[in-house]
Formats: sequence, structure tokens, C-alpha cells
Amino acid sequence: MQIHHLSDQNTILNTFIAEIRDQVIQKDSMRFRRNIERIGEIMAYELSKILPYKTQAVTTPLGTKLMSLPETELVLCSILRAGLPLHQGLLNYFDKAENAFISAYRKVHADGSFDIRVEYFASPSLEGKTLILADPMLATGQSLVSTYQALLSHGTPKEVHIFAVIASAEGIDYISKHFGDAFHLWVAAIDEHLNQKAYIVPGLGDAGDLAFGGKL
Repeated sequence: MQIHHLSDQNTILNTFIAEIRDQVIQKDSMRFRRNIERIGEIMAYELSKILPYKTQAVTTPLGTKLMSLPETELVLCSILRAGLPLHQGLLNYFDKAENAFISAYRKVHADGSFDIRVEYFASPSLEGKTLILADPMLATGQSLVSTYQALLSHGTPKEVHIFAVIASAEGIDYISKHFGDAFHLWVAAIDEHLNQKAYIVPGLGDAGDLAFGGKL
């Protein structure tokens, strides 16, 4: 698996990451969603640099110009509900992409252990296409692996790009053992570790709650 760590270089991306982490600023859920969306836009731009292109003629009012334009069949898949703002940022740039949505959540047991439940899934065919799998928080990596396995019922993608805003080093190690060379991980920031409840530290909290409000 190829890892693209975007905050290795100092860019405006750091401002958006700092704001979604800041416990004062993140109280504004609209701003939180917009910052996640803007991070998605930056990540989409970075991905666009390595996609295949083909030359096409574009007719203007005054003539014709040859342009290099993307030729990839993209499917954007977000893990509900936290992935929705990130999905929108990607869709702002990859506006011709097909879209898929899947739910994955932790079912916590009395002893504190948990397993991943996948319940809702809507997707076009993935066969031979480039799949972008978006989830803002990559903690243990178990939900990503479970989600991808469920997606295979709709075909095998040619290439897979995983987009995470914040990932733990442990989560990256976990998915690296399950995903091969055709997989790319695009991550804005990598944090040190997980706590006893498998939350990313320092992280930012629950991205779904911060974007859309608390849940029972």
C-alpha cells in the first residue's frame, strides 16, 4: 500500500486541520463540516496529479484547443455518517464521479470489545473502476477492511484510494497488512496512538457528532 502523508509539507491544509482539532472552534458544526469539506477538496486535487489523462479537443468561440483531461471512471464511497462532508469536498472536484454510500459502526460489547457492523449499502458497479473510499477518522482500520469486503459484492475495483483526514499509526499498520500494492492511502495527519477505547489520540473527538450533532 502506498501512503501519501499530505501534512509532511507545510501548506494551508495545516490551518484546516488545526481548526477541526481546536475544541473551541469545533463547537461551530457548520464550520467543522466546511473545514472537512475543504480538506477533501485539497486531497482530491492531490490525487488528480497521478490519475491517467487523455488529450481531447475543446472548441472555443475562436478556435480549438487540445487539453489533457482525466479519463478515469471514479466511484466515491463514503462511510456514513461522518464521511459525508469529506465526500462533498471530493465531489466538488470530481463532479462526474459515481457515488456510493455504506454504513459501518462499532457494536460494543459488555467487556469493552467490539466488532464492525455493516448494514446499509448503495453502490453502482465497481468492476474495473477506481474506487475512492472516504472516512475522516482511521482509528483501528477494522471498519475500512470490513467496508471494502462488503463493497466487493458490487465488483472488484481496478485501483483503490482511501481518504482519511486523521489516522493512527496503528490503524495504518492494520490496513497495510490487508491491502496490497493497488491501494493508496491519502491522509492529512497521522497521530501517535489509540487509547483504551480505540479512539485516536490526540485526534479531534467524534467526527460524526461534531459534524451533525450527538446521537443516542
